[in-house]
Amino acid sequence: MIHQYQNNGYNIVLDVNSGAVHVVDEVTYEVIPLFEEHTKEEIVSKLSERFPVADIEESYDEVKELKDNGDLFTPDTYEEYMTDFMKKRPTVVKALCLHIAHDCNLACRYCFAEEGEYHGRRALMSFEVGKAALDFLVANSGNRRNLEVDFFGGEPTLNFQVVKDLVKYGRELEKTHDKNFRFTLTTNGVLVDDEIMEFANKEMGNVVMSLDGRKETNDRMRPFRGGQGSYDKIVPKFQKFADSRNQNNYYVRGTFTRNNLDFSEDVLHMADLGFKQISVEPVVAQPEDSYALREEDLPKLFEEYDKLAAEMVKRKGTDKDFNFFHFMIDLEGGPCVAKRLSGCGSGTEYLAVTPWGDLYPCHQFVGNEDFLLGNVTEGIKRTDIVDEFKCCNVYAKEKCQKCFAKFYCSGGCAANSYNFHGNINDAYDLGCELQRKRIECAIMIKAAEALGDNN
Repeated sequence: MIHQYQNNGYNIVLDVNSGAVHVVDEVTYEVIPLFEEHTKEEIVSKLSERFPVADIEESYDEVKELKDNGDLFTPDTYEEYMTDFMKKRPTVVKALCLHIAHDCNLACRYCFAEEGEYHGRRALMSFEVGKAALDFLVANSGNRRNLEVDFFGGEPTLNFQVVKDLVKYGRELEKTHDKNFRFTLTTNGVLVDDEIMEFANKEMGNVVMSLDGRKETNDRMRPFRGGQGSYDKIVPKFQKFADSRNQNNYYVRGTFTRNNLDFSEDVLHMADLGFKQISVEPVVAQPEDSYALREEDLPKLFEEYDKLAAEMVKRKGTDKDFNFFHFMIDLEGGPCVAKRLSGCGSGTEYLAVTPWGDLYPCHQFVGNEDFLLGNVTEGIKRTDIVDEFKCCNVYAKEKCQKCFAKFYCSGGCAANSYNFHGNINDAYDLGCELQRKRIECAIMIKAAEALGDNN
């Protein structure tokens, strides 16, 4: 499978199955789509009015050499491997999302967790439940040594003493079970102070700080319950937090909606505030929500991604450069093919834990009793659900079969697929469109870096 596109002045050709990326001239860009179904003479005839014959013939020979070397038109050899692998692989749990607090001190308008309640009741996780969760993780992790625990909410700093106690307990488990915990914290910043920063900088491998961008953007969607904006309170704290972590091992994480289709301005605003690690995600909302993204918004959103990518190329190597999560792509290494095709591991390797210890496939399924897997004290009871998630990969999804992005997006989010289609093996269509665009931009940035361009 070949995917060709033009972006910011580059003619880019992606050989999907091998992962090879080629930046080509205009002649070669026109030869490639004709190559497999036409002879050399036919291609020369079709293109000779636009290009010199010698150039066409040279391009044809170069394309043929790339194909012979396995860098173009390579076959997909992974379907049979993945089907067999997914069915037979032993399932071990490697990560937990601990819902430390089903409560929040903000009232974000797009919150899928309903101000932290998750379709249920407000609650704080006790140390006993959290301790049982860590014990469950260790007991179900098999030979895997490196384990991950995200302190999530709601707002986890509402229950920060339990966070500290669980980290301490986790460090004890490391010694007795030869495990290594990587803890992370997701926070809205309202309660962040020097004590929390100091603890997080010592114990948290990553911190996610929630901010939507410009003051008007953030305060419209992330107010306090009384309606007051949160921007002025949290931005100085986040700036101090990011600097205290040497601008590494954190993300300022925002959400854009139909209210700010010019979201690149919000990303650049955060970059200009001094943040170096930025992630801004499209909102996932039902069509009846006024802030939901719509199909007619796609051209504008594509334009914004292109604009952002071009600006990042300009800023590369300057004191104003930054990383944008959705444009970070590894063309030479990255996850193994099984991981690339099976995704985040929700429902199998990654589980969410409620304040009372119930287990769900991920945080976005919490509260949906159809996906209640079990409890940290009793273990997983619904192995049928685990088996369903175990077989969730791009080859189980019809929409992924001919998509060039399948090795990068891994089939998309199972929760989004379920929420829009009632099936974890479908795909959230608008999200797919945005994902494809982001991947195109990410590859373009890599091309610019490889060529040393800084336009």
